[in-house]
Amino acid sequence: MREWMSVNGKTFKVIKLLGKGKGGYSYLVKDKDRQYVLKQIHHELCDYYQFGNKIESEIRDYHHLKDLGIRMPKMLDVDIENERILKDYIEGETIFDLVSQDKMEPSYFEQIHQMCQRLYPAHTNIDYFPTNFVVQNDELFYIDYECNNYMDEWNFENWGIKYWSKTPEYLEYLRQHAN
Repeated sequence: MREWMSVNGKTFKVIKLLGKGKGGYSYLVKDKDRQYVLKQIHHELCDYYQFGNKIESEIRDYHHLKDLGIRMPKMLDVDIENERILKDYIEGETIFDLVSQDKMEPSYFEQIHQMCQRLYPAHTNIDYFPTNFVVQNDELFYIDYECNNYMDEWNFENWGIKYWSKTPEYLEYLRQHAN
């Protein structure tokens, strides 16, 4: 893992890898004042998802979700040449971790349904997988920017909810990804 990364010439110390998604690696980084998330776009193959220009998609999706009022980290800077995005760090536990610890609260479901009430009329789905959601001060944040055209098959009620409790799908995912 790299020790330092930059965005448009501003250098950040890498604290740790937060995770790898379909489109990139997310790192917790810091400067002298605070912590951020730096997403480095990757071009590794993903057999179940097709991408166009990933950095342009991230920017477009961020603005679309922001216009819809979805609670998410602010995009602070974009380094087009190096395909890096700097965004606010939302400190807290993911829904995935809260499920595994049996710490899910009814308000988290209420909040995701409130998000859906904004998304569905705009013909939009987000990636409802629980690692994409962080709870900070009892508020649910969508920490990814990915969104797609709405399809019933991929909405929260038909797909996402399968991973928001200890369902067979959640437990199978946990089994397959155990270290």
